[in-house]
Amino acid sequence: MKILLLSMPDSFEHMPEVVVRMPNGALSSLAGNVDSHHEVAVADLILVQRQVRGTVERLVREMKPDVVGLSVMTFQRHTAKKVIALIRRLNPAARIVAGGYDPSLDADAYMEDSYAPVDFIVRGEGEITFRQLLRSIENNSGFDSIAGLSYRRDGNVFHNSDRHVSRLESSDIDMPNRKARVLGGYTLLGKQVDVVETSRGCTFDCSFCSIIEMRGRNFYTYSFDRVLADIRDARDQGARAIFIVDDNITLNVPRFEALCQAIMDAGLNSIDYIVQAMTSAIANHGETLAPLMRRAGFRYIFLGIENILENDLAFLRATSKNTKHEAGRKSNATIKAIDYIHQNKMFVVGGLIVGNPDDTRESIEANLNFARQYVDWPYIQHPTPYPRTPMTKDFRERGLIINETLEAYDGTTAVVRTEHMSAEEVEFMRWKAERWMKVRHIPFALLHDRLFMLRNLRRIFAHTFRGSSIKSILGLEDERRAFERYRAIRQVERAYL
Repeated sequence: MKILLLSMPDSFEHMPEVVVRMPNGALSSLAGNVDSHHEVAVADLILVQRQVRGTVERLVREMKPDVVGLSVMTFQRHTAKKVIALIRRLNPAARIVAGGYDPSLDADAYMEDSYAPVDFIVRGEGEITFRQLLRSIENNSGFDSIAGLSYRRDGNVFHNSDRHVSRLESSDIDMPNRKARVLGGYTLLGKQVDVVETSRGCTFDCSFCSIIEMRGRNFYTYSFDRVLADIRDARDQGARAIFIVDDNITLNVPRFEALCQAIMDAGLNSIDYIVQAMTSAIANHGETLAPLMRRAGFRYIFLGIENILENDLAFLRATSKNTKHEAGRKSNATIKAIDYIHQNKMFVVGGLIVGNPDDTRESIEANLNFARQYVDWPYIQHPTPYPRTPMTKDFRERGLIINETLEAYDGTTAVVRTEHMSAEEVEFMRWKAERWMKVRHIPFALLHDRLFMLRNLRRIFAHTFRGSSIKSILGLEDERRAFERYRAIRQVERAYL
């Protein structure tokens, strides 16, 4: 059979497209786990945000797929349904499958929608479920025994039992198939970038997290042989930067240290690595871990700071992963973790969440001031009520959700208010401060990626300050007018079809 796998074009707006465009690792993993006689094409529509319709029409016309699979996050749902409707018109015979966070956590929204219902939903981890689904389609057999699958039959919707998550150390999940990608342009600061995973899952229960809702609280790892082979494959396909996309690689610090050593021993430390990490792990083990990370090639560390105020950390259920233990005492781990990262010449991408239920102007400003002082690249978001997360339940019970338009659930559009502030005021504070924080990292980027930055500096500034004018930057215009222009631009940017 011919299989076309699509990721949606909607993107988080923290960085301009010329700076970063990451591949969807789930799709290449699906492509690597179907039976070898199938013809598979992977298309990340984030690479063609201004030509989505034309690209989908071309791919469907040229390939004539029997099955089309879509990977969807919540803020991409509106676009996904438009893509589904387009595919239905272009190729009515194609079977359409949806997967990813949003379909997994809200399957009925895709099954029962009269506008563009799908035929199947792959819930949770998709590799084995999708492989079995294709076999059943090919053999014209039933679907009722496939764990993790939802499907429509004779006008009815059926949800099979959940699939147990893979323990990864077995050979059930094969390597990704990066050669199936039919679009190019994955980049990080001018270098071709790819994604690799070494583990899946997390045992914490942060209230904002969709991971534990989709797969439970667990943590499983691939063997180092498999991880190193995956890195080599990404490198051989042209990657010079790799984002390790593990949900929480620092749950097992000795393993992470051993992985750093294995990367060095394999001669793979000339690659620039980016990784997500817990502040507590870096703070409690940074004396040995941070130097190893740097020697292994790690450059940017995404720290899940979440918030610097204890009350907000409690609401986010993120206190324990942001705690440093020393001499029997506990303290916030963030500054110590940042110190270890900076001492070893790595950079901090600071993940913070502002606009929590009890936030005031003063508490938000405290977090913004912290980011100004300690963070190299800000990744500041607003709490967003994604399906079935504990946070969503809290916000609904307190009547704080003010926007149910899912395409606005992109993390940087405030869709909830606090008990003391409007959502618009919260978003304005973040937007006003974050632009200037991003500018501070430009000199460091110039030192490391001079030619790329010089070529693209104008585009980077235009994205960072879109909506602003010379008058607003010089203080000759009310910045709220610039903010309104920015919000209008964001609205247009979401219209991909």
